[in-house]
Amino acid sequence: MRLSDLFYLNRHDRRILLVLLSIAAVAFGLMWLPGMEKEPEPSGESGFTIDTSDTSYTRTKDIHQASYYAQPEHPAERFAFDPNTADSTQLLRLGLQPWQVKNIYKYRAKGGIYRKKEDFAQLYGLTVKQYRELEPYIQISADYLPASTIIKEEKIVYQRDTLRYPVKIAEGETIDLNINDTSLYKKVPGIGSYYAHRIADYVQQLGGFVSIDQLDEIEGFPQEAKKYFSVGTSQVRQLNVNRLSLTELKRHPYINYYQAKAITDYRRLHGPLHSLDDLRLLPEFPVEAIKRLEPYVCF
Repeated sequence: MRLSDLFYLNRHDRRILLVLLSIAAVAFGLMWLPGMEKEPEPSGESGFTIDTSDTSYTRTKDIHQASYYAQPEHPAERFAFDPNTADSTQLLRLGLQPWQVKNIYKYRAKGGIYRKKEDFAQLYGLTVKQYRELEPYIQISADYLPASTIIKEEKIVYQRDTLRYPVKIAEGETIDLNINDTSLYKKVPGIGSYYAHRIADYVQQLGGFVSIDQLDEIEGFPQEAKKYFSVGTSQVRQLNVNRLSLTELKRHPYINYYQAKAITDYRRLHGPLHSLDDLRLLPEFPVEAIKRLEPYVCF
């Protein structure tokens, strides 16, 4: 077999192969066409094409970009200002940097206040030279000064509530037990509202005190307070044992039910009493009970 027989193609196969080769050539050409386009030259504002190969254009472009980001330099001005109220334009005119102005705004937004000139010296990035130059022009408004600078120091006099917290009497002074005034009782050291009312109630029940030692009959009464009391010359209220009923008699702290019944039984059997000695023979009235009751009865 000859070698040419191996690569022999009939007419139909040759046409198919030719079409495939044509498609491949077109595809290859389309891949290279975009890369062969010329990059458009940059244009100026007027629309004219600029030659980027020109070195003068490159230098002009660099200068233009640098000037875009740089802040314009202005000579620092000096004028009176309040760092609590000065706006950004004024602060920039003073020679401060934009980032310093931004920090001032942040500080004020968080409630920060410059109360004295030295507070402004804490501004980040501020040099000693800059502060010394600005210090004479810093004027803090009186509205931002501490209130203590305008309020005169006055001695505050508190008025004591003498009803709730009465002034206590001094050593050696006394209060009459039979005055029956709780506000006066509370002036005694160690006596508050509780014991003041207990004393007043006991005065009513007894008819009056005849001895300071009768305060011991009030449960828990503070012994150290007894020296501040005295018994006046006022007469105590007495009970007419010949007229009062059993119920009325037993209301007195020194007469219990059995003693009151003994008195009414004696009156029923023997007539009116002439003295407490008439009761000495009764078992309900020992000597101590009669002696304690003597100031409070009449016949």
